[in-house]
Amino acid sequence: MANHKSALKRIRRNEAVRLRNRYQHKTTRNAIKKLRTEGNKKDAEALLPSVVSMIDRLAKRNIIHSNKAANLKSKLAKHVAAL
Repeated sequence: MANHKSALKRIRRNEAVRLRNRYQHKTTRNAIKKLRTEGNKKDAEALLPSVVSMIDRLAKRNIIHSNKAANLKSKLAKHVAAL
């Protein structure tokens, strides 16, 4: 167990940040799944910018790697174009 007051604060903060990151990551994954299952091209094109924005936000905050973000965006764009 931590011996310093600042270490105890850091433990509390780390848990809050972990939960926030987990929530954002899960929300983004759900949005990606929704986009992949979308059958209508017009709806998918409308949904793509918001999903790309969510992916960029995750990469900016180091929740996912920037290369993974680029790969996801590329695959989603190809998927929407192929509809």
